[in-house]
Amino acid sequence: MDLTQFEKNICYTFSNKEFLRNALTHTSYANEQNVESNEKLEYLGDAILEFVTSEYLYNNYYNLKEGEMTKVRASVVCEESLYKVAIRLNFSDFLYLGKSEIISNGKTRPAILADSVEAVIAAMYLDGGIKPVKQFIINNLKEAIKIASQNVGMKDHKTVLQEKLQVHGDVKIEYEIIKETGPDHDKEFTAQVKLNGKVLATGEGKSKKSAEMQAAHNAILNNEF
Repeated sequence: MDLTQFEKNICYTFSNKEFLRNALTHTSYANEQNVESNEKLEYLGDAILEFVTSEYLYNNYYNLKEGEMTKVRASVVCEESLYKVAIRLNFSDFLYLGKSEIISNGKTRPAILADSVEAVIAAMYLDGGIKPVKQFIINNLKEAIKIASQNVGMKDHKTVLQEKLQVHGDVKIEYEIIKETGPDHDKEFTAQVKLNGKVLATGEGKSKKSAEMQAAHNAILNNEF
């Protein structure tokens, strides 16, 4: 497989192409061909990803407390976030998968794609050091970090709303996603929150969870209960 286009996608050219091939080799292919899989690279890549993200948060988000930085990092260093990176950079076109995974559409599985991003991060580090790795991670995750940092204070809105609504007894509180727009790697969700079947407010966000949080926040601000 010619990986030149993949290197263009990630904006990095490997000196040692074996690092890259290893990073894109899923266990299913490795078992069939008796070669090394990318599992060990995933392990290293996960640690590098956490470090770089932590350092970036520490140096650029002075207003966040330690617990808030931890929450932001957790929301960014996760399968969903890395899956979006893989989709945006067309990782699926370059993975080495075994026959069973190809048949079962393994190229579209979020876990496989997210793991491959971690493996490529580790391969890039082994090939070129920390500088290109930092550039790759920040370029691909800084927007997600920004969004997560803005929403970190919203974590308690659903709880606050529930407490306000239940002050006079048990009630039925429901959240529903009513709209999705945008491509897979850049979705926008609209959620509504209902009290005993009555819509209290709506909210928007880059994830279903953040949209629900915003809906709860708007309900509190509107005081429509």
